[in-house]
Amino acid sequence: MKQKLLFTGKTLFIMLVDVLCAVIAGGLALLVRFDFSYEAIPKEFLNAWYRYLPTQIVLTLVVFALMRMYRFVWRSVSAYDVERMALAVVVAYVVSMGTTYLFGNRQPRSVLFMTFIFGLFLFVGMRCLLRFWDTLQLAVNQSRHDADERIMLIGAGEAGRMLARELLTSPRVSAKLCCVIDDNKTKWGKFLESVPIIGGREVIPAAVRRENITQIIFAIPTASEDARREILNICNATGVRTRTLPGIYQFVNGDASLANVKDVQVEDLLGRDPVRLDTEMLDGFLGGKVVLVTGGGGSIGSELCRQIVKFKPKRLIVLDIYENNAYDIQQELRRKNGDKLDLVVEIASVRDKERIYEIFRTLRPDVVFHAAAHKHVPLMEDCPSEAIKNNVFGTYHVVRASEKFGVKKFVMISTDKAVNPTNVMGATKRFCEMVLQSRADSPTEFCAVRFGNVLGSNGSVVPLFKQQIEAGGPVTITDKRIIRYFMTIPEAAQLVLEAGAMARQSQIFVLDMGAPVKIIDLAEKLIRLSGLEPYRDIEIKEIGLRPGEKLYEELLMKSETLLETENSKIFIEQQQEIDPQQIMDDLEYLDRAVTDGTPDGELIGILRRMIPTYHAPEEVNRAAIETAEAEARE
Repeated sequence: MKQKLLFTGKTLFIMLVDVLCAVIAGGLALLVRFDFSYEAIPKEFLNAWYRYLPTQIVLTLVVFALMRMYRFVWRSVSAYDVERMALAVVVAYVVSMGTTYLFGNRQPRSVLFMTFIFGLFLFVGMRCLLRFWDTLQLAVNQSRHDADERIMLIGAGEAGRMLARELLTSPRVSAKLCCVIDDNKTKWGKFLESVPIIGGREVIPAAVRRENITQIIFAIPTASEDARREILNICNATGVRTRTLPGIYQFVNGDASLANVKDVQVEDLLGRDPVRLDTEMLDGFLGGKVVLVTGGGGSIGSELCRQIVKFKPKRLIVLDIYENNAYDIQQELRRKNGDKLDLVVEIASVRDKERIYEIFRTLRPDVVFHAAAHKHVPLMEDCPSEAIKNNVFGTYHVVRASEKFGVKKFVMISTDKAVNPTNVMGATKRFCEMVLQSRADSPTEFCAVRFGNVLGSNGSVVPLFKQQIEAGGPVTITDKRIIRYFMTIPEAAQLVLEAGAMARQSQIFVLDMGAPVKIIDLAEKLIRLSGLEPYRDIEIKEIGLRPGEKLYEELLMKSETLLETENSKIFIEQQQEIDPQQIMDDLEYLDRAVTDGTPDGELIGILRRMIPTYHAPEEVNRAAIETAEAEARE
């Protein structure tokens, strides 16, 4: 109530000032017309003005109220606001003068014209006064004191203008906006909020040195991913802290302010075009269904859960052996969705056949996303029996439970390391794919989705590099020649959902991972993002390939071809015929070998016999090096 009264009092005060402006505009127009001599004003004009002035004032105030002239925030007036104010003054003038003219208010045309001009200046100028004063005061302060930050702004569009205004007017920002960059040549040499636009992206390095820039802000939310990545890579190479608006939605919502600016992440430097999901297909796939996610607390599993809830499943079941991760995603989903989501969390291991059967018997899922797996290559080289128990038999238990209890579709998360595997982890994932491919006659539709490394996932290279940088280095890479494919966690999860929706029996889907990335380039970029210089502030040390590690990952078996789908980022690997009886024989043999405690070396030998594409890493790396050298010679 107090706030409302305060607002009403302020509005009444502004209306009183508007009355004064209306009086000044009309009176000044008469004085100017008759040489500033009150005695020289003819009585007929003066009396008409006195007689009709109250009507003009009332009509002006009514029009102003209807056109929201009393809703503007004076300290944040924009050019668009000024246009609306001017329009309100024009309408008020036409209505008030037109009405009083019909009742006999006759004034010289010069007086009418000057009344309008003076009124426009007074009504609009008064509302811009605080903005002008703040700008002038800040300019004086900036000329007297050195700013804590010297900023380069990239983008002279609407988002850039909004950020520039905040930088120039906010008393809380101790920074000087030194220059603006924009690729539009027609803007070069002009000014954005009094700051010069000095050129395109090619001048960034020189301008950083010349202007002693300490921070760069990227403010082009509409930029394509290619342009965004190229510009941010140029900024990253300068070694200056670079920040960016996360996306176009900030601009659309009018939130392009410093509060929304964030530090550039490595995902921005390796950026890809955003995924465009077929929401109608996913609504039909997940809407109203009971969905179970194994490994639901992990990096991919938890993101799958976040994406699945958007399509309103009947129930979401999160299954994980690690209670802390399961608890975290449970709390997050409950906080965001409340009672709208029927959420069940089960702590269980996929290796426990009876427990898995009990969960499926009780909860009866319609769709299963199988993300539970051991995935660390070096650890699985040291513990092949654990990889077999968890990845192979854990997957088989979930597969059999799905068939036994009426699951309609089963989607397994696979990996590019399953292609021509050189390590135990990749071999076990390839064997799981073969299990799915062997079940062509199953009532449950089985499919696998294969993709590469995920930025920021647990145990991935990016968090490791960040920890090493925070510790002062060195950053360790196994080999400077190593190349990997990357995508972000949300992108991977979204593409998995869409692939699952379009999948048919026993298909293996391959996600387009974009251009490969050299790990050494990734390390250098992360060091620069931390405000440090590679090799000077942080050492990069080569430590040699780990057991089972490839120099170059592959997404496809070279002997096979791909089929396109409606989504340009999803492909289907040509179907292989896998003998189901052979798979069952292999499973029984593996089970006996693991149960009998077969030595690790023999277990790896068994896997190689069962998986024809499983090769020694030395063999694959030697062939890759020879191919690269041959291409270089050509």
